[in-house]
Amino acid sequence: MTRIGFIGLGVMGRPMAGHILDGIGEGGSLVINNYDRERVTHLLERGATWAENAREVAQAADVVIVMVPDIPDVRAICEGPDGLVAGVSAPTVLVVSSTVSPEGVRELDVDLARRSDGLLRVVDAPVSGGEAGAVAGTLSIMVGGDDEPVARVLPVLAHTGTPLHLGPLGAGQVAKACNQLICAAEITAIAEASVVAERAGLDVGRLFELLQGGYAGSRVLADKGPRYATKDYSVSGAAKFWVKDLAAYLAEAERTGTPSVQGEALHRAFTELTAQGLGDQDTAVVQAYIANLPA
Repeated sequence: MTRIGFIGLGVMGRPMAGHILDGIGEGGSLVINNYDRERVTHLLERGATWAENAREVAQAADVVIVMVPDIPDVRAICEGPDGLVAGVSAPTVLVVSSTVSPEGVRELDVDLARRSDGLLRVVDAPVSGGEAGAVAGTLSIMVGGDDEPVARVLPVLAHTGTPLHLGPLGAGQVAKACNQLICAAEITAIAEASVVAERAGLDVGRLFELLQGGYAGSRVLADKGPRYATKDYSVSGAAKFWVKDLAAYLAEAERTGTPSVQGEALHRAFTELTAQGLGDQDTAVVQAYIANLPA
């Protein structure tokens, strides 16, 4: 039997859990927990089982996926009499699909293995593809961990996209940190270009349609270009979360002795726009941040 647990059913987690529910087949089960039960009613109607807390999830699952903002949130799920650790009585894999620091996930594994007598192992599996990829089931999933627990989770993650085992624990988070640097650079570069183009009298929407067919074309341009043209900052991925993502990249760059040409500038930009109260909007809001910078 495939017994899966899922905690954290937000913009990314809900569609991911839906694909898992579709894929586990007869005899499998999906138990879910979320801060708001009303938001997952459709999953319960389709056959998922509700758990009141993380302890109940662990009691009913052999693989537990968490999709919450950061490592303190993952740790909070594990703590206390109703926490995940309290419900572990057999070999269990905790899959951290949140974007967190590589060192944070390594420390978590050591701690949870000690507290569970080795029964609870951690695999990191952050994802890329955004809300659209989660809905379509086409996420790129960057996996790190030991061979045995990874082998147990790969078939589950395959229901949500394409998982690839990249190396030991933390490798997935290193890959995601690199991904976030690249995406932040693209998002910011396109935003800056949109401000210059608009101030020069160009039609930003038409410009980006043209650029999409050339060397500057990308999935980021396809997604963010229309937003920049209409100044649509309705949230798909909140800008404030990129502060921690870019901090994780800078920490790994420092650990590996790699100077960062863009990382510090990007981290500063997202830190400043968050401090200005823009962080709860979509990452496209970096356009407004740039537009308001003094000349």
